[in-house]
Amino acid sequence: MIRATVVGAVGALLTVLVACGGPPAGPTSAAVAPAPCSPSVAITGFSDALDGREYGARRVYALEGLSALAVDRDGTLLALSDRSVLFTLDPRTRQPTGAWPLATEDGSALDSEGLAVDVDGTRLVSSETEPSVRRYDRDGRLLGRLDVPPDLAARARDNQSLEGVAVLAPGGPVVAAMEGALDGDDPAVRRFPTWVGGVPGPTLAYRPDPGLDVSDVTASGDGRLLVLERSYTAGVGNTVHLALATPAGADLFRVPLADLGACPSLGATSRQAQQNPLLDNVEGMTVLGRTPDGALQLLLVSDDNQDSDQTTRLYDLVVRLPAP
Repeated sequence: MIRATVVGAVGALLTVLVACGGPPAGPTSAAVAPAPCSPSVAITGFSDALDGREYGARRVYALEGLSALAVDRDGTLLALSDRSVLFTLDPRTRQPTGAWPLATEDGSALDSEGLAVDVDGTRLVSSETEPSVRRYDRDGRLLGRLDVPPDLAARARDNQSLEGVAVLAPGGPVVAAMEGALDGDDPAVRRFPTWVGGVPGPTLAYRPDPGLDVSDVTASGDGRLLVLERSYTAGVGNTVHLALATPAGADLFRVPLADLGACPSLGATSRQAQQNPLLDNVEGMTVLGRTPDGALQLLLVSDDNQDSDQTTRLYDLVVRLPAP
């Protein structure tokens, strides 16, 4: 009975979204009537328009290695490269409109992986190197840093640390996400450090689906987190799951939302072995807004890893969350 109710709700949502129109069309893109990936998630399109693109004149930046997305206070779309560059994108066409190189305290590049925008427009950028979360202004100037508690930082594995960051509520707690397990920790648990007013708060425990790591987190707008989980298996390809996490004491209670491999391929092609050619190395996401009946409009991006066999791809989803 519960499943039938949810499926019926998704059907009603598809009707609303068809009336409202799909995502922005662009080169090498597909926009369709919303197609279910699960009872609570539907896909409305994808675009490869950023694949292989560059931006700039005197100094040119490649739109590669895109690992995170966010929406600025004025509605501008932000895309973060793990090559230490923050891009602005037109929210309608998704085309690049600006680029700001980011740097550490000593002026060096950082391994930038997660992105969030605070209520005052400050950009929060997580780095896997230290690990840490740095704060930048709208012009890319470094304002400060949120350090990870030493006991977590000392046990973070190389290239497996802070993969995502989110602001749970305006001016509220900042939450970052460890991609992999800490050394000496339960291998099934991913630790999410938090900060309140810039001061370290409790560390939350999250359990992704077995065999998957955390590739990003974003606030759902109601005090909960959307969590992107991912793995890659040679000969099989990418596995990408979307889940909802609710703080419950020292834990995050997880509700699965979708295996994105179950989405229709929409005619997408892949340059690598992939069970569903639509999927690539999906690493970033942000909430764009809500549909008229309250579903979330979610945008995902895949990281091409500067690899000719991988694709920079944007995915538009609609997500109906269970009640808090």
